[in-house]
Amino acid sequence: MKAVVFTLGCKVNEVESASIMSALEGLGWEVSEKLGYAEAYVLNTCAVTREAEKKSRQLIARVKKFNSDAKIFVCGCASEKSAHSFEERGVTFVCGARKKEQVVEEFCRLYGGTVKGLPYPKQVKSRAFIKIQDGCNNFCSYCIIPYLRGRETSREVEDIIKEVKTVSSPEIVLNGINISAYEGGLSRLIRALSGVDKRIRLGSLECSAVTEELLEALKGLKDFAPQFHLSLQSGSDAVLKSMNRHYTRAEYLDKCAMIYSAFPSAAITTDIIAGFAGETEEDFEKSLSIIEEAGFARVHAFAYSPREGTVAFKMKDVPPEVKSKRLHMLLAAGKAAAEKFAQKFLGSVQEIIAEEYSDGYTCGYTGNYIRVYVKGRLCAGEKYGVGLTGLFKDGVLAEINGKE
Repeated sequence: MKAVVFTLGCKVNEVESASIMSALEGLGWEVSEKLGYAEAYVLNTCAVTREAEKKSRQLIARVKKFNSDAKIFVCGCASEKSAHSFEERGVTFVCGARKKEQVVEEFCRLYGGTVKGLPYPKQVKSRAFIKIQDGCNNFCSYCIIPYLRGRETSREVEDIIKEVKTVSSPEIVLNGINISAYEGGLSRLIRALSGVDKRIRLGSLECSAVTEELLEALKGLKDFAPQFHLSLQSGSDAVLKSMNRHYTRAEYLDKCAMIYSAFPSAAITTDIIAGFAGETEEDFEKSLSIIEEAGFARVHAFAYSPREGTVAFKMKDVPPEVKSKRLHMLLAAGKAAAEKFAQKFLGSVQEIIAEEYSDGYTCGYTGNYIRVYVKGRLCAGEKYGVGLTGLFKDGVLAEINGKE
């Protein structure tokens, strides 16, 4: 019997899907994460934007084309938000974002077997994503996720360390819906991981999480990947206030300066929303200018999508054509910033972990998140010293300097 566990959305969704995959394998199923013929499908959905929610619903028709008689199990944020929109499409089972173990329980009820809770995730990528936290209490005015994921909860340090010890991947990424809110402080967890002999990377951080204490704890890791995905959303104080983001432009830039002081080669990556409700041209120019001022290594820009049920849904929206224009300007500025950041390291030797092979090149990432292309096939999961030679595609070209 074959099951497909297909995921839309964030890395937390991917981790939870990987746990479902592990549980189903324990029940004797052949499991894949790629769409294809199967007797059963688990669809882990997303609702961060209207488009993501639409794609989540469209998945039902897609999998029925592979097997119209298959059983379809739906979970995730889109089904938490609107379970009936999936139930009316004739699926087998629907649950939400908060109790995804119910999917496996339903498998056991229908097919037999016993599973207690969700096991540690199946490793399906070169990097192992370790979920340390769930939920969010921030209630940014544009975001539906706190209403769907619920309040913040954190895993015990001991359980996280136990999972880390089971991971064979040379790199782990600590992730969650809001890891900045890790109970007892993120620094506490980082100090507990100081003996781990793997590259450790952080998931997305809020501005408030960057403290001298955290930076000192990160310096104590054996192999820290100095990449900080520091959520921005807007460079305008007026828009940040309207978004219910609890920092100013100046405070954000101060945090960037703290990071560069502690880790001179650090990459700071970010998210910026184009055309948030009420955003003026002056507001937008501040978002555009902060890209260079902060020295971002990568910018994830996207157009604002009003979400029913959020505070911002009632605010005056920006015309679609204005959003589109601003988005293209942000993307262009982000591309230029990424190239400028990568150029600083040309001629240097960096360590990468080989991840995937495609079109004659093996790709991997440096600790500070520069995407590296090496000609030929390298061994996935192995560390390599490489010399960065020039800009190439969405990253840099490199030659092997030595192998660890």
